[in-house]
Amino acid sequence: MARVDFAIGAADRVRQACQTTLRQFLAGQALVVYCRDPRRLRAFDEQLWSVDDAAFVPHVMADSPLAPATPVIMVADGLEAALALRAAPVWLLNLDDACPPSLDLVVRVLEIVSGNDEDKAMARARWKAYQAAGHEVHSHTMNAK
Repeated sequence: MARVDFAIGAADRVRQACQTTLRQFLAGQALVVYCRDPRRLRAFDEQLWSVDDAAFVPHVMADSPLAPATPVIMVADGLEAALALRAAPVWLLNLDDACPPSLDLVVRVLEIVSGNDEDKAMARARWKAYQAAGHEVHSHTMNAK
């Protein structure tokens, strides 16, 4: 079963996801970023280029030939194939509104939740689904800035 960490209270879900990705990259942790919404995934991609003036986070779509050697891969479809590109232990940043499939291949899931009421409601549904599936769920309160 995966450990699932919810970071609750982000001012902006996508922006915080970029900052979290930068921290994980700097710590040496590769990530798979999952989101079926192409606009949200594109916003994440674009913001990741400017998350920090002094840092660069190498990232590509999972279908890129560079994906096996790139620390951060993004995927909208074909999550299982994207996860297979990673050596264990696999960490997943979920930017989708639903729980991702194929969690048997993942040791850790990162969830970012904004203060938006709709976002919080969807996060509560994911929390319940993760718990019902037997995953270890934790929450962390963020200081929204």
